[in-house]
Parts: sequence; structure tokens; C-alpha cells
Amino acid sequence: MIQIRELNKIYSNNNGDFHAVKDLNLNIAENDFYGIMGLSGAGKSTLIRMLNRLEEPSSGKIVIKGEDILEYNDRELREFRKKTGMIFQHFNLLQSRTVAGNVAFALEIAGWDKKTIPARVKELLGLVELTDKTMSYPSQLSGGQKQRVAIARALANNPKILLSDEATSALDPKTTKSILELLKELQRKLGLTIVLITHQMEVIRSACNKAAIMDMGTVVEEGKVEDIFSNPQTTIAREFVSHLVPEENDEIELVRVPGKKIIKLSYTGISVEKPIISQMIRRFDIDASIVAGSIDKLVTENVGHLILELDGINQDSAIEWLKKQEVRVEVIYNG
Repeated sequence: MIQIRELNKIYSNNNGDFHAVKDLNLNIAENDFYGIMGLSGAGKSTLIRMLNRLEEPSSGKIVIKGEDILEYNDRELREFRKKTGMIFQHFNLLQSRTVAGNVAFALEIAGWDKKTIPARVKELLGLVELTDKTMSYPSQLSGGQKQRVAIARALANNPKILLSDEATSALDPKTTKSILELLKELQRKLGLTIVLITHQMEVIRSACNKAAIMDMGTVVEEGKVEDIFSNPQTTIAREFVSHLVPEENDEIELVRVPGKKIIKLSYTGISVEKPIISQMIRRFDIDASIVAGSIDKLVTENVGHLILELDGINQDSAIEWLKKQEVRVEVIYNG
């Protein structure tokens, strides 16, 4: 649905040029809940703002449903933006308007018939579960409620694409969870393609089916979320997931004993549900002590992580058997 090809954004000032996005390529399928993650300055917000041309690219292509939106004239761009909703970190609500008035504003500037606006506003507020706040003002709302108003406003013109630029960054964890659940429900109900920018791996884990990790203006890793969690390929991806999965660090005391191997297992999907460890112990007559472990419940499937200490004469055979069970094995200590 969204094909990004050799996309570049260069900012120029008196100090020279800054290459914010560099030769970036990305494919986002229809109905994806696609997360784009990176540290501050990675270029992710610049990228998402180029997807509706709030930022003009320096070069490249953004092809959406077969059309390069960089070739749109002013009229075509206005029509495209009507069908591309966007929500931001800081809500951007009109303080002088009620909740209903804020949502109605999006319909007014889009040229809706005034007679149809009240019914549409009621429908939208029902979608975001705010019908009881119709006549409230932004100053009377919590952060989560403000973001729900912003989401309703972004959906006003029946978009098929929803862009989210750090929309949960200003919210507490509980509210963040409720907003992500709302977005997932709206995606299913309305058939949305959602592109979400975040610096929080927890957000990617909770909401997205696919993700890309940006660094220094380009995508360094992309794919299914479960693949990134279970087998990160780059240093920055491993850093992002390291606080969510067991690692060899100061919090885990790994006692290295000659003759005993320490291994780290990563496994996804149905492998999480299998009694793999107990089967291995019986099959190869070895002992396995769990040093650390976790199971991450992702949108599409679960990802498990374990650090084990093995003891016995058949350790190498057990490791090879584990690999055949679609388990990724990393030997931390080869005793």
C-alpha cells in the first residue's frame, strides 16, 4: 500500500546541510499496524511527516495505492490529506471549542454539509468512547481523553491511513495501554493502515505486527515484530529489546563452571507452548537449570526467552536438537 523509495530529506542552514533521512526504502502493506522506532534524531518523525507532505522530501518517491504523492498538485494533495488522518503527541486541540466542536472543526474545513456534521460527530465520539464528554472543554479532560478527541478528529473524513507521531509519549503507562487498545480496535473495525512512530519498544510490542528500526536517518532493521524480538540482527535492535528480554548483564549472575554450558534460547509461536525443555532433559539425560526467562505477548504471537545452564555429557547433542525445534540458540559460555 505504501512504498517508499530512495527517500531523502536534507535541511540546509548557515552551518551546512543536515541529512535527516537518507536513501530510505520501506514497504507497508494494507492493514498493517506498522511501528517505526528510533532514538531522538533518528529521522522517524521527519519520515512520518513526509508521508502526508507536512515535510517536503528532497528526493525520492512515496507511492501510495500506486500513485506517487510527491507528484500531486495542490488540489490533489488536499484531497489526499482528507483521507490520511494524523495524531500527535501534544493533541493540538482548540481550547475555545468543546469536544464536539473540536471534532466538528475537521468536518467543517473539509466542506461537510452542516446538517450532517452533528450526526457524524456523535458517531465519532462513540467510536472513541467519549459520548459523555461532548460538551466538555479540553481543559476539563485527562491526557488520555484529549488523545481520544484527537483520534476522533483524525478519523473524521473516513481515512484509510492513520499516522501517529509519538501519540502516546506524553501519557502514563496505563493510559498508553488504553489508547493502543483503542487504536487496535479501530484498525480492525475500520480497516485502517496505521503507521506509528515511537521510541518505546513496549509500544511496538503491544500494538504492531511489523516494525522498522531507524538510526542516523535510515532503516537498519525491519520485519515482523516477533522476528525482531526473537532474533534482532543489529546492535541498536538488540539494545532496544535488551531490557525486555533476559541478557547477560549485571542483574543476572552467571556462574561459569567448567563442563557446564550456559545458553540463551529464543523461540516464537507454537514453540512457546511446547514442553521443549522437559523433552530435552529426558531425551539427552542432562540437567538444565533456568537462570532467567520471560515470555513476551506480542500482537501476532508470543516470543519466549530463556537462559539455561546445562550439565551432562550430551550437551552438544541437546543444543543441536533444540535448533531443530525452531529454537534459536546462543551459547553464552562454552564450559
